[in-house]
Amino acid sequence: MEQTATAPEPARLDARHLACPLPVLKARKRLLAMAPGELLLVLATDPAALRDFPDFAQVAGHRLLEAGEIEPGLFRFLIERG
Repeated sequence: MEQTATAPEPARLDARHLACPLPVLKARKRLLAMAPGELLLVLATDPAALRDFPDFAQVAGHRLLEAGEIEPGLFRFLIERG
């Protein structure tokens, strides 16, 4: 029987109820402490995050794997540390 490797759970950052630029600043700080290739899942309620996280990931050299609204007013971002 072959074993399948499961991907490690991403680190989580709850940035709900924080206004711009705090969600990105907290994500940046968290990502700096992580190894390249590790994943960070961010939850945010600030609508500006939909614009801010793609820009941040591109400038900082990270990969934004997922970005979107998962329920009204709640946004999810999955970032791979670059």
